Amino acid sequence: MNVRIVLSLFTLFVSIFLTRCHSDTAHLSNGQVTPEFHLQQLQHGEAHFPEAFAGKVVVIRFWADWCPFCESEMQAIEPIYQTYRQKGLVVLALNVRQDRDTAAAFISKLGITYDVLLDSEGETARAYGVIGLPTTFIINREGRLYTKIVGESTPQVLEQILGELI
Repeated sequence: MNVRIVLSLFTLFVSIFLTRCHSDTAHLSNGQVTPEFHLQQLQHGEAHFPEAFAGKVVVIRFWADWCPFCESEMQAIEPIYQTYRQKGLVVLALNVRQDRDTAAAFISKLGITYDVLLDSEGETARAYGVIGLPTTFIINREGRLYTKIVGESTPQVLEQILGELI
């Protein structure tokens, strides 16, 4: 069986798992204020969105260690983050429905410096209407959804979008 077909079927299964077959997940449109959340950081402390990030461009990336595209894309975001963080970019990588040890083991090999948060029960993913991983939301400085990227993407796409906002 073709690897792409297997990955597509796996992503479909996970999407159903993430949403628990409910139809009450959010549908965010560009320009809408995004849901707030308070999540534990992987290392220590808690992140409070949006209040702690007012006036910043925020990339919220939902991921899990089993996601076939998450590792390379998370590594590819790091140089973009380093380029734009002094200009007001924040990257929040939200691990969905995995325990701290699993998330930490995955992150330890990536060499990323942006914040990793734990969405242990998947509540934030549901509030954002995430139906598959990876999913990336880009929030403008006013705290409104600028755009989202569902599935695999490239650093060039993210950099082009951020170039419009920063």
